[in-house]
Amino acid sequence: MKRPGARFLATLAAGVLIVLLAVLVVSGEWPEFRGLVHFAPDGLVATEPSAVTRVEVRAKQEGITFRREAGGWTVDGAAGAVPAELGSHIDIGLRFIHVSKPMREIPANELDPASFAEFGLDPPANVVALGDAKGPVATINFGVLNPSGTSQYVRLGGAATVYLMPRHVGAEWQVATDMARRLLTQGETAAANRGAGLLLPMSMAQVWTAEIVFAGKLTRFERDAAGNWFRHVGQHSHTGSANAHVADPKQARIIAAALDAFDETAIEKRVAAGADPGQLAKYGLTLPHLIVLLYSRDSSTPLARLELGAAADNLDRYARLAPDGDVVTVAEFEVHRVTELLKAVGAGS
Repeated sequence: MKRPGARFLATLAAGVLIVLLAVLVVSGEWPEFRGLVHFAPDGLVATEPSAVTRVEVRAKQEGITFRREAGGWTVDGAAGAVPAELGSHIDIGLRFIHVSKPMREIPANELDPASFAEFGLDPPANVVALGDAKGPVATINFGVLNPSGTSQYVRLGGAATVYLMPRHVGAEWQVATDMARRLLTQGETAAANRGAGLLLPMSMAQVWTAEIVFAGKLTRFERDAAGNWFRHVGQHSHTGSANAHVADPKQARIIAAALDAFDETAIEKRVAAGADPGQLAKYGLTLPHLIVLLYSRDSSTPLARLELGAAADNLDRYARLAPDGDVVTVAEFEVHRVTELLKAVGAGS
């Protein structure tokens, strides 16, 4: 037999459940428990990312301006909305500025005029200026990375405090501006070459990890702290007791020569716009001949997934940027260069 206290709790629980179900039936949604969980962004900029309508990113004498329009983000100098991948990086960059908490604050009384140069803030390496419908919102100055390379020195325009922010906050803007420059360059290339354009949406300077799937094997390449390439298994060493990879100079040059060439990989011909999955088999893209996955620093989401399918003829091969890119052709030597790289580092079939 249940004790009176147990019966009371059971009755109370049943009553609460009935009330919740009644609210759900009437309103169509669960009630909010505002007092139980409270989230307060701890980022550098309090303005909601959705309210930002203009972003200008400057590096030295170069600048890229993004504007939020009804159809999505645009970049000055290019027609129409930017590709979804670029728009995603802009949105993520704004969110990071809004929610990412500084790892350390260096107040004005601990700084002197030489400090800003030491932190790469005089002049800053990159400047991100935000604006909304009413005007300027904030200017964020990004400096150099800290000695360990995990964080970046940052200062808000008009404030003396220097913040140490997670490295990925500034890296997102480097990727976004790099992709925007590639977009502008592709427009110029297309005009000069009657429709040909660059294959990748970003430059290889933004890529820190490359995974190549060929003949049933996956080979992974990464950059070390100095930015030099190494194959992740079998040809790198560790310095002292540090848990860090150091590239072999000879293989680093071989890998860099092969991967950096992707910067110039051009589309030979556009075959099908947003090909239907049912049509991919005839291009050899249902089970691609070779797959290249490219990642930025500190990210597990690929910047690009390049799939290379069947031969279109003796000189070209079908390719696309998955998951929804157009089917195009690229020169066969692009594939040959990758397979020769795999052989050179001992990963070929």
